[in-house]
Amino acid sequence: MESSYQIAEDCLYAKDHTWVRLEGKKYAVIGLTDYAQKKLREIIYVELPNINSRVQKRQQIATIESVKSSISLASPISGRVVEVNTDLLDNPETINDSPYREGWIVKMELQNREELESLLTPDEYLRYIEELEEIGEEAEE
Repeated sequence: MESSYQIAEDCLYAKDHTWVRLEGKKYAVIGLTDYAQKKLREIIYVELPNINSRVQKRQQIATIESVKSSISLASPISGRVVEVNTDLLDNPETINDSPYREGWIVKMELQNREELESLLTPDEYLRYIEELEEIGEEAEE
């Protein structure tokens, strides 16, 4: 089955539809997947965390509002926020347009590299969203 969702090959994924891209050994960039942004539809507002705030895995790091709903974005890893994508404050729709590049949300200094092992590879994430789509299609029948 060919997926209609983009999946970046250089990222790891959490089942709550966040992605992590490593930058060197010390840093990771986090964002919302193409699958999640398409489900949310038009994103109209993003609330970002404070620089230097320490975040534990599964703790809220951002709030994203769309015309459809609002979600709390949970961090897929623990660490310290070193940078936020302030462009999203004026242009939140960048997440819709470029979820894996310009639409990144936070950059963190890694606290625990072992947490990365619990994330999904691109192939595993693709299989996961295909399963979700099949369940969704069955529910609609």
